Amino acid sequence: MIELILYTRNECGLCREMEAMIAAELPKFDARLQRIEIDGDPGLEARFGVEVPVLFVNDRKAFKYRCTPRELRKRLAREERG
Repeated sequence: MIELILYTRNECGLCREMEAMIAAELPKFDARLQRIEIDGDPGLEARFGVEVPVLFVNDRKAFKYRCTPRELRKRLAREERG
């Protein structure tokens, strides 16, 4: 199973946009998404600041700010092939 972690902030339009795009593409893969709000977590706020959304795929940083559905599909297909 492919593990995705999306780091987001409250009131972040780009975060909602990326989350919606991921939700549309995720059913096509053996993958699951964990969404983590960084607001209120000093360690995560220091790590990411305003540079969100950030998507990690299998513990590796894959995308920051934006990605297209095609880019996400390509990355997840590569993960499936291992």
